[in-house]
Amino acid sequence: MARRLPRQSSRRTPHQQAHPVDELLPLPRLALYGFQHVLAFYAAAVIVPVLLGNALGLSRQELIHLINADLLTCGIASIIQALGVWKVGARLPLVQGVTFTAVSPMIAIGTGAGGGTAGLLVVYGAVITAGIATFLFAPVFSKLAKYFPPVVIGTILTIIGITLIPVALQDAAGGAQLIGSPAYGDPENLAYALGTLLFILTLVRVGKPFLSSLAVLLGLVAGTAVAWLLGDTDFTAVRDSAWFGVTTPFHYGMPRFELLPIAAMLVVMLITMVETTGDVYAIGEITRRRVDTDTVARALRADGAATVLGGVLNSFPYVAFAENIGLVRMSRVMSRYVVVAAGVFMIILGLLPKAGGLVAAIPHPVLGGAALSMFGMVAAVGVQILAKADLREERNALILGVSLGAAMLPATVGPFFDRMPDSVRAVLDSGITLGALTAITLNLLFNVFTSRTTMEIDWDRIGDGGPADPPLGAPAR
Repeated sequence: MARRLPRQSSRRTPHQQAHPVDELLPLPRLALYGFQHVLAFYAAAVIVPVLLGNALGLSRQELIHLINADLLTCGIASIIQALGVWKVGARLPLVQGVTFTAVSPMIAIGTGAGGGTAGLLVVYGAVITAGIATFLFAPVFSKLAKYFPPVVIGTILTIIGITLIPVALQDAAGGAQLIGSPAYGDPENLAYALGTLLFILTLVRVGKPFLSSLAVLLGLVAGTAVAWLLGDTDFTAVRDSAWFGVTTPFHYGMPRFELLPIAAMLVVMLITMVETTGDVYAIGEITRRRVDTDTVARALRADGAATVLGGVLNSFPYVAFAENIGLVRMSRVMSRYVVVAAGVFMIILGLLPKAGGLVAAIPHPVLGGAALSMFGMVAAVGVQILAKADLREERNALILGVSLGAAMLPATVGPFFDRMPDSVRAVLDSGITLGALTAITLNLLFNVFTSRTTMEIDWDRIGDGGPADPPLGAPAR
């Protein structure tokens, strides 16, 4: 009996340790990993207000206010999602960001309302209403998760990754602002992007676990440093920006609530609910944390609360950001408190335009090289979940194939949507929206309405506290 005691004690020790998701890291590591999430997230975070502001003809000062409001709300929303408040927040390492699904609908709503700040007021009315509906509908939607098997969730995540990769490649070529100029696609831009990507891959391949977990952050710093030494980085925005700026609620006036814009935004939020559901299961798959309907409901409530907050603070609809899921997969740092730290950094950036200008000084090609690895990992997570579906079965293969084809339609045949009514184009002129709607509809037709059984992720087999995969770069056991 005396010999057995040490062995029994050693067996209990791993179960007494906190799950990697709940691990509270030392403050320096929290800060480093959190800032890495911010850098990985920043370009995608500011692109939505930039695209919308330019489309609605906002002034430079109004555009800066939109960016600051977005960053502030992102920080608050990410803390709520990762830390959890009451029944709101999944308590998983999920960063909240403005959904790309809403870009085209918001542009259509805003321009249809006359553009400028008048268009923004109609957008915000639709955003607030859709956020309230998402919050209230979250418990019901979470119980419908059985109708979103791996073939649907995996397809949607794969579509998100594939749809975002061109954004990374566009940055690698110099950024959307250079399209049409000789500088777009210049070999120098591609060299920066390729150099950053190779630096990240090298750290992952040969670096120690700690260095490989910081690969994206170090890649962005190294790429920016090289660009600065060669005179290709401009820090004047840091000098010209104010030190402090506060986002006030309803800065542009009281929102206007109109029926058709609200209907369009409700469809957008339906897609983001499916997207968040997929992201929650994906992060559960990566971290080996059990995900159930209650977890999904809490994540969706966080989406709804963040979206309402966005409408009040002059921002937009929010969703669990797939880009940062790719970073969690690459770094193998699973602590949700890292996302809390990232949220604090985002709030600071939202209140300090000068600090935001420093992050904005990262050259587009450097961001593109880093983003390519992360967006590719999002698609890889989707493929990983698709592996749980029987794609040898013709119907599942058709769901995947047709949905991928539908997702490519807006990007390849844009004029097709120009001939549609504004209300229809506001919903369908998005690869993520069209692909997701196709996957959901085909699954209902092929697998649900025909009473066919669909394979679900076996979370009992994975377990709640099972060991996670070793960090990338760590020796295999």
